[in-house]
Amino acid sequence: MKSAWLIGGAALALTSAMVWAQEAPVDLLPPGFDDPAPSPSPAPAPQPSRAPAPTQGSTPQPTATQSGEIVQPLPVEAAPSGANLDLSDLPTLQELEDMSTDELDEFLGLKPKFDIPPAARRSMERVGVLGAGEGGLPSASLEKQPAGLVRAVLAGTTQPMVSRWGHILLRRALASRLAAPEGMDPVEFATLRVNVLNAMGEYVVARALVQDIDTGNYSPALTNAAVEAYIGSADVVGACPAVQLVQTNRDDTEWQMLAGICNAYAGETTRAQNDLRRLLNRTQDDRIDVLFAQRFAGAAGRGRRAVTIEWDDINSLTPWRFTMANTLGETIPDNLLDRASPQLLSIAAITPALTPAQRAAGADVAGTSGILSSAAMVDLYSQLYAQDGVAGPAAQTASSLREAYVGTSPVQRIGAIRDIWSSGGDYSYGRMVLTAYAAARIPPSSDFSEDAGGLIASMLAAGLDRDAVRWSGEVDGGSQAWALLALAAPNSSTGISSGDIDSFIDDDSSSGQRKSRMLVAGLAGLDKIGEGALDQYDGRLGVNITAESRWTRMIDKAAAVNNRALVAMLAGLGMQGASWDRMTARHLYHIVSALRRVGLDAEARMIAAEAVARA
Repeated sequence: MKSAWLIGGAALALTSAMVWAQEAPVDLLPPGFDDPAPSPSPAPAPQPSRAPAPTQGSTPQPTATQSGEIVQPLPVEAAPSGANLDLSDLPTLQELEDMSTDELDEFLGLKPKFDIPPAARRSMERVGVLGAGEGGLPSASLEKQPAGLVRAVLAGTTQPMVSRWGHILLRRALASRLAAPEGMDPVEFATLRVNVLNAMGEYVVARALVQDIDTGNYSPALTNAAVEAYIGSADVVGACPAVQLVQTNRDDTEWQMLAGICNAYAGETTRAQNDLRRLLNRTQDDRIDVLFAQRFAGAAGRGRRAVTIEWDDINSLTPWRFTMANTLGETIPDNLLDRASPQLLSIAAITPALTPAQRAAGADVAGTSGILSSAAMVDLYSQLYAQDGVAGPAAQTASSLREAYVGTSPVQRIGAIRDIWSSGGDYSYGRMVLTAYAAARIPPSSDFSEDAGGLIASMLAAGLDRDAVRWSGEVDGGSQAWALLALAAPNSSTGISSGDIDSFIDDDSSSGQRKSRMLVAGLAGLDKIGEGALDQYDGRLGVNITAESRWTRMIDKAAAVNNRALVAMLAGLGMQGASWDRMTARHLYHIVSALRRVGLDAEARMIAAEAVARA
């Protein structure tokens, strides 16, 4: 019992000691903190000393305090001086709230300027889609040519070509992978080429050319040309990188519609619909354009808002309306289609969203101009023939085309070809392009002499000169068939006599004997008649084919230095127009002669033959 009291007392004493130890005051200040401050002593005189040079990769050393703690010093940056800051341009809070996402990103410097990573960006040294090994012209063709000359030639080409083969040649030159002339910005050079392709109706090729350039290198002018190409090729969303990245001064209705569409397909559907709705409220005229944009943008999200397209009081068909209606499956009224320009009809021929029957409406225009090849036209009508339940003129043409290939006799096949030609209307030459391969299957015979001229012209429309030459022994001298073969034959002056030329001129019933003038100009340009004969026919036809002008001197100089690209572009400059009435025999002579001298003999022969067939 006594031991238990002793143990309890010891425990109580220990516990009390612990309690007193916990309740005792503890000095939390570091040692020496509460010591009296030492009396001040005179400061030693400062001694100049050199600061140690910082070493690469050195870092600030931690500082040891009196308590032994290690404190890492914070990096100190010098505050920028506000003496030169101009705060007057800062927007107000209300202006910041009213800014769109793009405007806010641009203000804060967050708007991207490139959509391609640095390692994948392409050089502007050579721009184009056709290399020299792919049928294009040499890349250095224009590199040493005067920049002012090239600029003037391309800027002056603002209309489609009158010649199908001239169109094909110029398209090949513009699509080639070329270096810009010295002293010309490569972006400007590309812009000029894209503008010419757009003027020719070659929107697909123009789109391919602008896609060969990084969007970060676009200029405002190239952006405008690219937007036109994308709309013309029915690829509206393809224009979005340029619309969203390139700084332009455009704020027109078309640009705002494109911005709304691009925002919708970038995932900002609500913002896009709000912007387009405000644009519609501000638009008094051409509200149908904004309605098309709303409907197109609505396809990007889950919006269930219906947009009704009404064609009332619409008197014209623009490229925007034509492309949007075809893309969205909106039926265009017949009264507008009847007045549609040839350029719009050619857009329909290359729009994949349309049915073969709808594309056939513009196939003749595209074939005549050179946008569609003969093989492409045959493919189109073959698809049309394979569809069930299709009726109308296009279906009848498809049936006749099949008959032109599989008819049991040449007479039956020629009859089907005639039916196709007769229904061509204003673009009957496009039907000749369509029947080129069928015409090449007709065996040469004098029994078909009445159709020989049309059959040969059809074959030459697709460049089938070897098939056409097989008719040489079956045609009458001085006939149109003879004239076409005289121009298209690869050999020089074989089989060409002055008597045959005289017979052709005597029988020529064309207006102003244009066919005879084109024949003489083509033969002279191909060097198939001499200067003496040329002078004789000049006097008889009342023309001066060799007369010079500034343009003729330029194309002759380009041929003298054997520059194919410059000759092709100058030839395109001289072949602008809506019809062959705009083409003169003098222009034809210099174009054919220049092409022959630079080695483009095939193109020269086809252009000369086309001139006689279509004059």
